[in-house]
Order: sequence, then structure tokens, then C-alpha cells
Amino acid sequence: MTTASMKGAYAATTILDEALAWAIALLLSISLVMVYSASVAYAEADAATQNKYFYLIRHVIFMVIGLAGGYVAFQIPTAFWQKYAGKIFLIGVVLLVLVLIPGIGRVVNGSRRWISLFVINLQPSELMKMATVLYAADYTVRKSHKLHSLKEGFLPMFIAMVVVAFLLLREPDFGALMVVMTIAMGILFLGGINMRIFSGLAVMALVAIVLLIISSPYRLKRVLGFMDPWDDPFGKGYQLSHSLIAIGRGEWFGVGLGASVEKLFYLPEAHTDFILAVIAEEFGFFGICVLIAIYAWIVRRAFHIGVESRKLERYYQALVAQGIGIWLGIQAFFNMGVNMGLLPTKGLTLPLMSFGGSAMLFNLMSMALLLRVDYENRRIMRGYKG
Repeated sequence: MTTASMKGAYAATTILDEALAWAIALLLSISLVMVYSASVAYAEADAATQNKYFYLIRHVIFMVIGLAGGYVAFQIPTAFWQKYAGKIFLIGVVLLVLVLIPGIGRVVNGSRRWISLFVINLQPSELMKMATVLYAADYTVRKSHKLHSLKEGFLPMFIAMVVVAFLLLREPDFGALMVVMTIAMGILFLGGINMRIFSGLAVMALVAIVLLIISSPYRLKRVLGFMDPWDDPFGKGYQLSHSLIAIGRGEWFGVGLGASVEKLFYLPEAHTDFILAVIAEEFGFFGICVLIAIYAWIVRRAFHIGVESRKLERYYQALVAQGIGIWLGIQAFFNMGVNMGLLPTKGLTLPLMSFGGSAMLFNLMSMALLLRVDYENRRIMRGYKG
């Protein structure tokens, strides 16, 4: 290899956003520690495993699969994702249909959200979040000159989202629906949709959410439990009341790593949806602030990458980067809100932190895609071609 080619190879490797990569690595490192801490008691007591490392080992496997998926995603140019965005979205819809078919979809805790792949269970709603980012960004760019039109600019996307909403509610997965709708609306807003149409959509969405809650005893029960968990602490308010106890025990600096009491069979889903409560108990208010700061920095960085893409007239890449920022930010916000009793229980994981194979895979693929957008921006700014 010549000196010139070695310099070129080195330059190509130094235009990765290392700060963003390290922030993601930090979240993954915290995740490994906290999933083990939150799950060790359950793993030891489970007659099927009787291995305190059971969930940690599975989490490492999920993380390795996610990192492999992220590596592949990073190698693919964003032009490819734009070209096949519609097909990826269609695959997501097909999987949402398949999961509802008895014998294919797997039921856990009354919800049919998983397709068994023998080694892991695939959750199509996680793919749909990423597919929505890709498709909404492509749609917005293609229809940019028609976004002022209700019929041509808004209606096709609205129909697509109604189909997704219907399928997600059949599972039911109201939390995933909220995230998907927020992603789609956020990207349309950033893409310049007519504000009158957007305002009307926001009002319609709010009315629809209220009607969905009122019309479903299951969702209404969750809302009532969220508003006053102490009214029925051994029933509908059980999970939230123990989450609040865990957060309260943590006070300013926590009780120490591994010293959580609530994870000892009191707090359900301690290593999945309610891992934040265990973090709060063991590391206190300070630990939660650190975690929020990392998420906020990644979201801010995603929007900054979007701004840089827009300056380079890479409008699809800009919306993809900002859509990923919306996804990460809103799901983290929802999860934290649920753990702290500010929002009704939705069954959403904490991105890049909670135990779960599908969530980890698509979270890491989305982070790789964000890094890829920034990588291409830097190559263009530095004069690289290809």
C-alpha cells in the first residue's frame, strides 16, 4: 500500500462521529450492568433457568446481534434506504398482519406482539418504528411540492398510518402506536406540511386517543391506575406504586449498585419496561440526571446531523436523522414518564437499555443509520466521492 493510499484510508476512518459512538457505547455499558442487576433475583428463582446470569447472557446475545445488524446497516448507503423505503414499510405492515394470525403470533401477557423465530422472538412493531422513519422521510421528500394539499399531500400518508394504527391496536400495542404516530407527524412537520392540515391532524389525533381510552376498559383501567395508583395498590396500581417506591428509596444518590429491594419480586418487569425505576433506586436522582443527559445529547446530535444534511441539500437524510432523534427522544420520554407516574403504563422499553431482542436490534440499526448519515455528510464536506 502506498503512502498516499494509507493516508486516504486513515482519513476515511477518522470521519466517524466518535462522540456519538461513545455515547451509544456508554448507554450499552450501563444497560449490561443494570439488566444484570435488575434480573439476577428472577433468574436465580426461575425453576426453568436457576442461573443468575441467564438474562445477562441473553442480553449480551441480543446486543451482539444488534451490533451486527448495526454494522450491516452502516455499510449500506442512505440512497439504498431511500430507494427501498416503501418496500421496507410494506414488509413491516405484512409482519404486523402475520403476528395477528393464531399459530404465528405469540401471545404474552394477553398481547399478541411476537413472531417466534426459535432463537429469538421478533416484535414487528419495533421494525415498524424504523420503517416509519424511512418511509415518512421518503414520502415527505417526494411529496414536498404537494404538502400544502390535503388530498395529494396528506391523505395518502394518513391512510397508511390508519392501517398501521388498526393493526397495532389489534395486538394491542398502544405504546408502539403512539411512538409511530409521533414519528410520522414529527417528520411531516419538519418537512414543511401545511400548518392548517397539521393542526387539524393534531386535534384529530387527540380526539382519537381520548375515544380509544374511553372505549377500551383495558386502557381506561390503566389510565385510572396511573392517575391514582394508591387507590388500588395491590391491583391496577401495583406496578406503578412499586416503581414510585423504588424511585423514592433512591433519593439523591441511590442505595448502591445491587442493593435495590424492589427488584426482589416486588416490581414486575424490572429488567424491561421498568428498568429506570431500578436505576433510580440504586443510583438516585443523580443517576437519572446522567441518563437523561446522555439521551438529550444524542437527540440533540441527531437534529444537528439533520441540519448539516439540509445545508448539503440532502433532504431525505436530514429527515431520517431527525426522525431517529424523535423516535429515541419520544420513546425515552414515554418510558420515563410511565416509570415516574407522569403517563399511563404503555409497555415501552427504554431505548438501548431495557432487556429485549427486537428493540435492541432496531435501536442499534437506527443508531448505525444515524452514524451513516453523518459519515456521508463528512465525506461530502471533505471532498470524498463514492
